[in-house]
Amino acid sequence: MSTLQEAPPPLAAAEPAKKPARKRGRLTPYWLLLPGLLWLIVFFALPMIYQASTSVQTGSLEDGYKVTWHFATYWDALAEYWPQFLRSVFYAAAATVLCLLLGYPLAYLIAFRAGRWKNLIMILVIAPFFTSFLIRTLAWKTILADNGPVVHGLNSLHVLDLTDWIGWTAGDRVLATPLAVVCGLTYNFLPFMILPLYTSLERIDGRLHEAAGDLYAKPFTTFRKVTFPLSMPGVVSGTLLTFIPAAGDYVNAELLGSTDTRMIGNVIQTQFLRILDYPTAAALSFILMAAILAMVTIYIRRSGTEDLV
Repeated sequence: MSTLQEAPPPLAAAEPAKKPARKRGRLTPYWLLLPGLLWLIVFFALPMIYQASTSVQTGSLEDGYKVTWHFATYWDALAEYWPQFLRSVFYAAAATVLCLLLGYPLAYLIAFRAGRWKNLIMILVIAPFFTSFLIRTLAWKTILADNGPVVHGLNSLHVLDLTDWIGWTAGDRVLATPLAVVCGLTYNFLPFMILPLYTSLERIDGRLHEAAGDLYAKPFTTFRKVTFPLSMPGVVSGTLLTFIPAAGDYVNAELLGSTDTRMIGNVIQTQFLRILDYPTAAALSFILMAAILAMVTIYIRRSGTEDLV
């Protein structure tokens, strides 16, 4: 007998390959960036554009200002106020160096030696932020008063004789001198130096110090070869956060200085609010911004690090 074999059932038609599902939320990061982008446009880009147009205008407050592309305002402003520019850079650089000399040991202490006192010391570092910038600066008028203990102590140590010789003080006075302005800048911006330094130092692996000791490196050699190079991002960040606002500051020079210690920030403030010469004030602002941007660019490239804290 022949065995009948059933024919296999026909193969079902293959379904077309499904397209990969579209990734959901692909635009979510852009939506999250939108508020910050709008903030920068409204409160940074638009005012910059407005000030740029103001700097090339001519006219008066009574007759109105018109954009005439008068770029000579920049040259006239720089030619008249270049001493204030140099003074601002010098004061800011001096305050930055002092902040680095004072802040680095304290940041090192907090990172490696503070122990259980670390949080308390950090609170003390940021404690000045709990009060107004203006109040902190006014307090230095009392600290550096002519009949105060600070001036008396400096006189007894003959320190004011040296500072008077180099032109930082005037006789037995500290107020209304370059030294008072630099002291105010140093005090007000010192936390901006300490915090990045502490963050950078805390990231250093302690085993590197142990390895240096195993290789018979002395403490200073360990600091010079290991600690300081690894803390350079904090040094660069701290110096930038100190120098940039100090160069444009006008409160310390206004309250602790005199007409001979005016910084470019005081000139811009006067041009905007008292003389009402808006084109000159805007031109001075852009010159200051361009000068700081150029110095910061050169400094970052020379520092040999792009890893900022």
